[in-house]
Amino acid sequence: MSDRPLILLTNDDGVRAPGIAAAREVLAEVGEVMVAAPDRERSAASHSISLDHPLRVDELEKNVFSIDGTPVDCVYLALMHLVPRRPALVVSGINNGFNLGSDVFYSGTVAGAVEGALRGVPALALSLERRRPQDFSHAARFGAALAAELVRRGDKALPDASLLSVNLPSGPISGYRVTFLGRRVYRDQVEVRKDLRGRAYYWIGGPEENATDLPGSDLSAVRDGLASVTPLGLDLTHAGLIGEMAAWQIGKFVHAAIERARS
Repeated sequence: MSDRPLILLTNDDGVRAPGIAAAREVLAEVGEVMVAAPDRERSAASHSISLDHPLRVDELEKNVFSIDGTPVDCVYLALMHLVPRRPALVVSGINNGFNLGSDVFYSGTVAGAVEGALRGVPALALSLERRRPQDFSHAARFGAALAAELVRRGDKALPDASLLSVNLPSGPISGYRVTFLGRRVYRDQVEVRKDLRGRAYYWIGGPEENATDLPGSDLSAVRDGLASVTPLGLDLTHAGLIGEMAAWQIGKFVHAAIERARS
């Protein structure tokens, strides 16, 4: 058994994507890398988990597993069954495209890291500005440096139920900023088309639109040409509303509704 730290690597672009290959190569300098990733692109899968069908696993080479599921399926299956020992870190990415602001709720990349955090393993999501041609080398180096620091700090590198979401500009990384989630805005739209039999089908979601963002946010950092490192917590409770809702007369209205249903 190797005494090197084990790093579990996943993504949502697919096991053969160039981003995960770049990450695997550089992370191998930090520890032993095991890849468990979807067999095809699963972008915007969010925290979807497959409970209605079995999963198939193919070992493409030693410590590289292709799974016909979502990024969450991959991390779950790897942590529960495939890994030879507890990983020191879960890394998800490098995604081909930013995951900024509200993207974190849709992103399969972020969800892969979230699943690691839910399982008590320090986790890191890496996303790179989409460009053509794409060069993942600088992002991989930055991610590996951050991964090495997390591994060095051990299990207490991050608080329980937390992770880091990193967004990187294309090209050399001149610096970074610790940020909060910004306000990424898209045009909401539904495009209706007709198939060859005249039946309607739909494309949902529109392009990104320019938006005024807050200083200190992830979006502001990448606009300034910096890497954005955003600590995320998994407790979605709105603490302010807990106190406010104590004054609501919910019980009164529920009782009235029950009485109406009985009458």
